[in-house]
Amino acid sequence: MNPTNPINPINPINPMNPTNTILKFCVLLILWAIAFIPVYPYLFTTWLNHSNNSHGILVPFISAYLIWQLRDKLKNAPIAGSKWGIIILCVSMLLYVLSLAGAVAFISRSMIVFSLTGIVLSNFGKAIFSIIKFPLFYLLFMVPVPVTIYGLAAFPLQLFATKVSMFLIHALSIPVYREGNMLYFATTQLEVAEACSGLRSMTAFIMLGFLFAYMMDKHWRNRIVVILSAIPLAIFANIVRVTGTGILAHFYGAKPALSFLHEFSGLAVFAFGFVLLFLEFSLLNKCKYSGG
Repeated sequence: MNPTNPINPINPINPMNPTNTILKFCVLLILWAIAFIPVYPYLFTTWLNHSNNSHGILVPFISAYLIWQLRDKLKNAPIAGSKWGIIILCVSMLLYVLSLAGAVAFISRSMIVFSLTGIVLSNFGKAIFSIIKFPLFYLLFMVPVPVTIYGLAAFPLQLFATKVSMFLIHALSIPVYREGNMLYFATTQLEVAEACSGLRSMTAFIMLGFLFAYMMDKHWRNRIVVILSAIPLAIFANIVRVTGTGILAHFYGAKPALSFLHEFSGLAVFAFGFVLLFLEFSLLNKCKYSGG
């Protein structure tokens, strides 16, 4: 008579012991959170004090919610650690240390996401990573736009917003004269500064575009349309912002207009863009794709 085999407590779908894997993951996650303490103050300061980057504080919560929605798929996915995850984690931490020492801010902050990806991949494997890869990489939107890229693209967008806003203000029979990025009214003047270029709010619009594209259940071309449309919508919303500020400056002076511009209009533009993208998302999601 053969002895009875003990019951295997490990899920046959998950060849690794899930309890030990989760415990190891939690320990690594705590160490990971401690390692990036030097970059947290800048991120929180930027999110709280710069309205055009305020969307960044929402990104971790959005990613967490998206992962929570996938919990049923994650329960049934096989757990098998990947050596690629260890490589990604080691390379990410090396780049983090070097960029932190060299004051390369964007890379050091981006490594938060890539190192976390390495931890997930090394502990849980490719199957689970493939399920949550979008929420993981979506965290990149919490990292502010690099200053170099911002400087290159800001000035052309600045001038474009100034020119179009002048045309719209003039169409409303308000006398205005433009010189560079300055708008001159009868009693005051308004500078369309770099912060009014719309580049940083464009990042928020693209973030929303990717989110809506992920939520769509239609053809991939509709998803690309939603993502690409975020750029012209961002430009349009920023022109509305500058035009509205110019109208306020004409009737109430530069001080109330600038107060509106810096304290309220950034959030208003974000809300306006959200509504536009949501309407586009709803329309495309209802339309059946007829292409080949």
